Amino acid sequence: MKARSAFAGLALAVLAFMAGAAQAQPAADDPPRKAFRVCQDPNNLPFSNVTGEGFENKIAELFARDLGLPVTYYSFPNRLAFIRNTLRYKLPEEDYRCDVVMGVPAGFDQVSATKAYYRSTYALVFPRGKGMDNVRSSDDLLALPPERLRTLRIGVYDRSPASMWLARHGLVDRGVPYPIMSPDPEQYPGQIIERELAQGRIDAAIVWGPIAGFFARRVQSPELQVAPMKSEPGLPFEFAMAMGVRYGEPQWKKQIEELIARHRGEILAILREYGVPLVEEPTPTAGK
Repeated sequence: MKARSAFAGLALAVLAFMAGAAQAQPAADDPPRKAFRVCQDPNNLPFSNVTGEGFENKIAELFARDLGLPVTYYSFPNRLAFIRNTLRYKLPEEDYRCDVVMGVPAGFDQVSATKAYYRSTYALVFPRGKGMDNVRSSDDLLALPPERLRTLRIGVYDRSPASMWLARHGLVDRGVPYPIMSPDPEQYPGQIIERELAQGRIDAAIVWGPIAGFFARRVQSPELQVAPMKSEPGLPFEFAMAMGVRYGEPQWKKQIEELIARHRGEILAILREYGVPLVEEPTPTAGK
């Protein structure tokens, strides 16, 4: 699943702008950058959209201000071949259309991925007042009385960790599957909460954390609650997210990583504003 979205302040004067512009100069083997060019999905809140409302848009604006560059976007629906049609897209005698993807799984091999800048987890979303108010985690969900658990309709995207979790715990018949990718560019992952859950077609949904947190806040009625899912052996729910650039551009990648490090506090503030459930990096096991 595609793991498929709030961000800081502007320099005051010409000197600050000039300093940012100087910082934006790439290495000698790179062409000068005239804009901070972002590859994005045009309809994928809370991550990005064409009106710049996603948290990835806000982070891009933050970075561009630091560099003294305007932000430009090249949009393509995040379906199959997204990277090929954005970051790698180049016609003969033309330049690439964009230079950075603001959100990819850490270690994603289709791009040269930066160090991770946040870590989130899948989460359960459900309405208050429906007999699940005490659920705070996946363990609590499994501890519900059997007669209650047998009645639940839990929406999940097919081939996601959520669908595998239902199978592991003998709850396949409780799952309501939704296609992980739709050919309709007007559809977006948050619809499982904003439409299906809010309108009572399902009793709960298990989705990627940023989607869960953002749309649980956006839906005003019914009031929704978010509970993080717990990773299990061989079935992770937590994933680290990074940014991606083209291979062969180490100086640009280094520059993006420096921006991430320099603005870490502002990035975290943006993520929290959008309701992203943040989790700490796991502590390394002693001796490893």
